[in-house]
Amino acid sequence: MSRVQLALNVDDLDTSIAFYSKLFATEPAKVRPGYANFAVAEPPLKLVLIENPGQGGSVNHLGVEVADTDTVDAEQTRLAEAGFASIEEKGTTCCYAKQDKFWVEGAPNGERWEIYTVLADAPVDTVESACCTA
Repeated sequence: MSRVQLALNVDDLDTSIAFYSKLFATEPAKVRPGYANFAVAEPPLKLVLIENPGQGGSVNHLGVEVADTDTVDAEQTRLAEAGFASIEEKGTTCCYAKQDKFWVEGAPNGERWEIYTVLADAPVDTVESACCTA
Protein backbone atom coordinates (compact mmCIF):
# COMPACT_ATOMS: atom_id res chain seq x y z
CA MET A 1 0.00 0.00 0.00
CA SER A 2 1.16 3.52 -0.77
CA ARG A 3 -0.28 6.74 0.59
CA VAL A 4 0.57 10.40 0.33
CA GLN A 5 2.14 12.06 3.36
CA LEU A 6 1.45 15.66 4.30
CA ALA A 7 3.67 17.04 7.10
CA LEU A 8 2.37 20.30 8.51
CA ASN A 9 3.98 22.78 10.85
CA VAL A 10 1.57 23.61 13.68
CA ASP A 11 1.69 26.26 16.40
CA ASP A 12 0.06 24.14 19.12
CA LEU A 13 0.20 20.36 18.92
CA ASP A 14 -2.66 19.58 21.32
CA THR A 15 -5.07 21.96 19.58
CA SER A 16 -4.08 20.55 16.19
CA ILE A 17 -4.51 16.94 17.34
CA ALA A 18 -8.03 17.76 18.55
CA PHE A 19 -8.91 19.43 15.24
CA TYR A 20 -7.53 16.71 12.94
CA SER A 21 -8.97 13.91 15.10
CA LYS A 22 -12.42 15.36 14.46
CA LEU A 23 -11.76 16.26 10.81
CA PHE A 24 -10.64 12.74 9.85
CA ALA A 25 -12.66 10.87 12.54
CA THR A 26 -9.55 9.08 13.78
CA GLU A 27 -7.12 9.35 16.66
CA PRO A 28 -3.37 9.80 16.11
CA ALA A 29 -1.35 6.66 15.43
CA LYS A 30 1.66 8.15 17.25
CA VAL A 31 2.14 11.10 19.62
CA ARG A 32 5.56 12.21 20.83
CA PRO A 33 6.86 15.53 22.21
CA GLY A 34 6.21 18.13 19.49
CA TYR A 35 5.08 15.44 17.02
CA ALA A 36 2.01 13.44 16.05
CA ASN A 37 0.96 11.39 13.05
CA PHE A 38 -2.32 10.04 11.79
CA ALA A 39 -2.79 7.00 9.55
CA VAL A 40 -6.00 8.11 7.85
CA ALA A 41 -7.79 5.27 6.06
CA GLU A 42 -10.08 7.38 3.89
CA PRO A 43 -8.73 9.22 2.04
CA PRO A 44 -5.45 7.25 2.31
CA LEU A 45 -3.20 9.80 4.00
CA LYS A 46 -0.32 9.91 6.45
CA LEU A 47 -0.84 13.26 8.21
CA VAL A 48 2.15 14.42 10.25
CA LEU A 49 1.97 17.35 12.66
CA ILE A 50 5.22 18.99 13.72
CA GLU A 51 5.01 21.60 16.46
CA ASN A 52 6.89 24.60 15.13
CA PRO A 53 5.52 27.77 16.83
CA GLY A 54 5.30 30.73 14.51
CA GLN A 55 5.22 28.50 11.41
CA GLY A 56 1.72 27.05 11.92
CA GLY A 57 -0.28 26.39 8.78
CA SER A 58 2.71 25.90 6.53
CA VAL A 59 3.90 22.73 4.83
CA ASN A 60 6.95 21.15 6.44
CA HIS A 61 7.42 18.48 3.75
CA LEU A 62 5.52 16.08 1.51
CA GLY A 63 6.05 12.41 0.93
CA VAL A 64 4.88 9.06 -0.28
CA GLU A 65 4.94 6.20 2.21
CA VAL A 66 5.48 2.87 0.48
CA ALA A 67 5.33 -0.73 1.67
CA ASP A 68 9.01 -1.68 1.78
CA THR A 69 12.63 -0.88 0.93
CA ASP A 70 12.38 -2.64 -2.43
CA THR A 71 9.67 -0.16 -3.42
CA VAL A 72 11.80 2.76 -2.19
CA ASP A 73 14.68 1.49 -4.34
CA ALA A 74 12.45 0.94 -7.37
CA GLU A 75 11.02 4.45 -7.13
CA GLN A 76 14.47 5.98 -6.76
CA THR A 77 15.63 4.10 -9.87
CA ARG A 78 12.52 5.12 -11.82
CA LEU A 79 12.94 8.78 -10.92
CA ALA A 80 16.68 8.73 -11.67
CA GLU A 81 15.87 7.35 -15.13
CA ALA A 82 13.46 10.29 -15.54
CA GLY A 83 16.30 12.70 -14.74
CA PHE A 84 15.57 13.46 -11.09
CA ALA A 85 18.42 13.72 -8.59
CA SER A 86 17.92 12.40 -5.07
CA ILE A 87 19.52 12.22 -1.66
CA GLU A 88 19.43 8.69 -0.21
CA GLU A 89 19.01 8.05 3.51
CA LYS A 90 19.08 4.37 4.46
CA GLY A 91 18.53 3.33 8.07
CA THR A 92 17.92 6.91 9.16
CA THR A 93 15.88 7.92 12.19
CA CYS A 94 13.34 10.64 11.54
CA CYS A 95 9.92 11.47 12.96
CA TYR A 96 10.38 8.88 15.71
CA ALA A 97 10.83 6.02 13.22
CA LYS A 98 13.71 4.18 11.60
CA GLN A 99 13.30 4.59 7.84
CA ASP A 100 14.78 3.84 4.45
CA LYS A 101 14.10 6.77 2.15
CA PHE A 102 15.28 9.30 -0.34
CA TRP A 103 14.55 12.96 -0.97
CA VAL A 104 13.69 14.11 -4.49
CA GLU A 105 15.71 17.16 -5.50
CA GLY A 106 14.79 19.96 -7.86
CA ALA A 107 11.05 20.41 -7.29
CA PRO A 108 10.06 23.49 -9.28
CA ASN A 109 8.80 25.46 -6.27
CA GLY A 110 11.25 24.21 -3.67
CA GLU A 111 8.83 21.83 -1.98
CA ARG A 112 10.44 18.88 -0.18
CA TRP A 113 9.32 15.37 -1.23
CA GLU A 114 10.46 12.14 0.38
CA ILE A 115 9.77 8.57 -0.68
CA TYR A 116 10.07 6.32 2.37
CA THR A 117 9.19 3.18 4.26
CA VAL A 118 9.05 2.78 8.03
CA LEU A 119 11.29 -0.03 9.28
CA ALA A 120 10.58 0.29 13.03
CA ASP A 121 9.40 2.66 15.71
CA ALA A 122 12.12 4.71 17.43
CA PRO A 123 12.35 5.75 21.08
CA VAL A 124 11.30 9.22 22.20
CA ASP A 125 14.88 10.18 23.09
CA THR A 126 16.11 9.53 19.53
CA VAL A 127 17.71 12.57 17.92
CA GLU A 128 15.58 13.78 15.03
CA SER A 129 17.03 14.41 11.60
CA ALA A 130 16.35 17.52 9.53
CA CYS A 131 13.10 16.20 8.05
CA CYS A 132 11.25 17.23 11.18
CA THR A 133 12.92 20.57 11.80
CA ALA A 134 13.22 22.28 8.43
